Parts: sequence; structure tokens; C-alpha cells
Amino acid sequence: MELERLFARHRDELFRYAARYTGDADVAEDIVQDVFVRLAERPPRHALEMRAWLYRVCTTIAIDWLRSSRRKVALVRDRSADVPVPANAPDPAAEVEREEVRLRVRAALAQLNEKERTVLLMREEGFAHLEIADAVGTTTKSVGTMIARALDKLARRLDLDGG
Repeated sequence: MELERLFARHRDELFRYAARYTGDADVAEDIVQDVFVRLAERPPRHALEMRAWLYRVCTTIAIDWLRSSRRKVALVRDRSADVPVPANAPDPAAEVEREEVRLRVRAALAQLNEKERTVLLMREEGFAHLEIADAVGTTTKSVGTMIARALDKLARRLDLDGG
């Protein structure tokens, strides 16, 4: 079946993309499942655009999840006294350091606008400029500029430019 072939071919790369976009592997699994449910229910008209279509749908679902998540975090913050905290969570130094770096990068990515974040993550997944342009609704000519600007912003937010 075509759907099974597409799932086998694109599932891992969509998962990596969604996990990077949201910062949550469990959510990424759900997002990938939703992408393929939408594909089964309403496939795109042109099969040549399949990979870009899959990423566009994945991005849309991830954005919706992030917006919903932010609202939930605000609610939890307001009720933080009511939330139980585990007493003995494991705390090895290396894991803490990795988590701090991951959080810094995730926070820096979150400060980028949706198009900037999308072009960077799609570039990281090895997409061609044509595919990125199709996914974000722009021209191939502007993709390189968008990537360069997004990388500059990311570097400034991570303080990698030495300034």
C-alpha cells in the first residue's frame, strides 16, 4: 500500500523534525501519527510535492501543539503550589549539563518566528531549498537569505558571536 511505503520512508525524518521543533519525543510521535492520519484522509493533489506536504502538515500540527502547550504551562504556573514535585529525581552532572544546553537551544529556537524555525529545522533534515520554499510558502531565491538570517539570530540568542 502507498501509505505504508510513505510511512516507512518518511516516518523517522518527520519524527526527528517534530522532536526538534517541539522539544518532546512523545509529542513528536503523536504529531507524526497525526500527519499520516491526515494523509490517509486528505492526500495532496500532486504526488511530486509529497515530502514538502508532509513537512508542512507536520509543522502546522507542531505549531498548534506549541500554542496549546504554552497555554497549559501558563495555567500550571498559576497553580504551581498545587502541583506535586517528585522527591528524589536522578541528577547526574553530565545529564544536567546536556539538558541545560538543550534548553538553551530550544529557548533560542522558540524566539525565532515560525518560518525561521521551520527553515532551520528543515535544512538540518537535509531538505533542498525548493522543498523548503514549498513548505513555507516562499521562493527558492529567498530561502538562502532566510536561513542565513535565522542562523544569525540563533547565534545572537545563544551568544555565539562573541558579543
